[in-house]
Amino acid sequence: MTIDDFNALTKGDATELVASCADVPAWAADVAEARPFVDAEALHAYADERAAAWTDEQVSAALADHPRIGEKHAGHGASAEHSQREQAGVDPQDAEVQRRLAEGNAAYEARFDRIYLVRAAGRSAEEILTLLEERLTNDPATELRVTAGQLREIAALRLRGLVA
Repeated sequence: MTIDDFNALTKGDATELVASCADVPAWAADVAEARPFVDAEALHAYADERAAAWTDEQVSAALADHPRIGEKHAGHGASAEHSQREQAGVDPQDAEVQRRLAEGNAAYEARFDRIYLVRAAGRSAEEILTLLEERLTNDPATELRVTAGQLREIAALRLRGLVA
């Protein structure tokens, strides 16, 4: 979609499109309300700037729209499609990777009481597992900041993929 197409959407459709990148309703509505943008870079810069202000509560709530790494998204629609593409580097047929991810996800959830979120796009299963192991050593406050950064990276990549 071009920036002109995005600018021409109804507010509701623009909000829905942005929300498919990260389920942070206030952010999606804010980005949709700020239209028209002069170009795609202005849109992306504004969305990134506004995402930097996400609260811990918004980040935690947005995690509900993400599957565990190595698992399929339970929903349908744009968010599920994004997730499937992003996790392409994780082979669901590789039993060893699946075992390590399941164990790592369980350890992460036991430690931080939320799912492990990582920008999977462009990363191999081994890179994702290495990051998981490293992040298990973080304290809870640091890990929440890292998770928020990963969510922002995911949202930015998704939005760039939708509006060029």
